[in-house]
This record gives sequence, structure tokens and C-alpha cells, in this order.
Amino acid sequence: MSVLKNIEARIEKTLTTVIDFFYPPFRKLMPLDLFRYGCCGGLNLALEWLLYYVFYHFVFHARVFDLGFIAFTPHIAAFVFKFPITFLTGFWMARHISFSGSTLRGRTQIVRYLLVTLVNILINYLGLKLFVEVFQWWPTVSYVIISIICVTFSYLTNKFYSFKKAKTDGNPPIDPE
Repeated sequence: MSVLKNIEARIEKTLTTVIDFFYPPFRKLMPLDLFRYGCCGGLNLALEWLLYYVFYHFVFHARVFDLGFIAFTPHIAAFVFKFPITFLTGFWMARHISFSGSTLRGRTQIVRYLLVTLVNILINYLGLKLFVEVFQWWPTVSYVIISIICVTFSYLTNKFYSFKKAKTDGNPPIDPE
């Protein structure tokens, strides 16, 4: 086993052990994979906030980031630059901790995870447009409602699509791709 694989295995085992330690009080409320998904999502969200803050304040210094052919406002630049990092950490935690029993190949999983993520971005955008601009709801209330919709959508689509398990009919799993 390579050094990186060994480190990855240790991180996976440590995170899973810590998350599972806190699961018993929630056992009657939700299945383990949902609890793990919530914990991993919370960790990834905290990382997103931290990275956004660092990029906004220390990388872009709250100024426009001009590449010559396109310019980003600092808040958009921070979002764009933190996105690939948190996308990959979110994928890794979903694959190795939340839905570790998936029988799909990694390439299939990451493409499907990306599709789910892009749909979530679209739901956020369209939801905010609808709730705030059409219905005239408060932006914060609208965002909370949309977040609940997105988290529910993400959990279900990731569980049954991005990281689905093969049916146990006695035959070996077949990856369609």
C-alpha cells in the first residue's frame, strides 16, 4: 500500500470512528448512512466557510480578481476557487464514509456526484429567483427553505444514484459504464 493510500485509509477510519461514536443517541431517529451524511455535510460546510473566508480576505483581499479576459468580484472569485476543493472533499467523504458500500466504479460515482451538485446549484439559483424575486419572500428564509430542499435532494440522489449499491440477487454487481 502506498504512503498516500495508507494516509487516506487512516483518515477514513478516524473520521468514521469519530462520527459513529456520536451516532447512538440518534439511532432511533435515522439510519447510520443518513447520520454519516449529515456529519460529513456539516464538516464540508465548515470547510467551505473557512475556505471562502480565506480566499475572500487573504487571497483576493476583497478586491476584483482580473484574469485579463474575465474579472471576478471578490465574493464570486472566493466561491469559484473554493468550489473544486470542497467538491472533492465532499465527494471523498460521501464515497468513503456516507455511502461506502457502493458498487459503482469511482469514475461513475464522481460524474454522477458532479451532476447532482450542478442540479443543486441550479435549484439554489432558480429557487432564490422564484422565492425572493417573484414571491417577495425574505432572502434568508428563502435560502433556508431551498437548503432543506437541496439537502434532501442530495441525500436521496447520492444514495440511490451516485453511490447506489447493487441489488443482492446472488449475481455479481454490474457497472453499466
